[in-house]
Amino acid sequence: MVKELERAGLPTAHICSIITISKTVGANRIVPSVAIPHPLGDPGKTLTEERAIRRRLLEQALSALETEISDQTVFDGP
Repeated sequence: MVKELERAGLPTAHICSIITISKTVGANRIVPSVAIPHPLGDPGKTLTEERAIRRRLLEQALSALETEISDQTVFDGP
């Protein structure tokens, strides 16, 4: 899906737990997530901490979308 969206001219940022899988499927902008069972958060954190994690991931993904790349790129993790 990621490759098809990119091919159609829509930049995508793939938020994922396992970077090697994202690279294998051809994702160009890869944003590492928190963990496999909870990629966009941590149930052991407070609500405020959870929101901060999610905001940081979203901001990283948006930054990735704005970045011109020529090859697969892994952006900073959480």
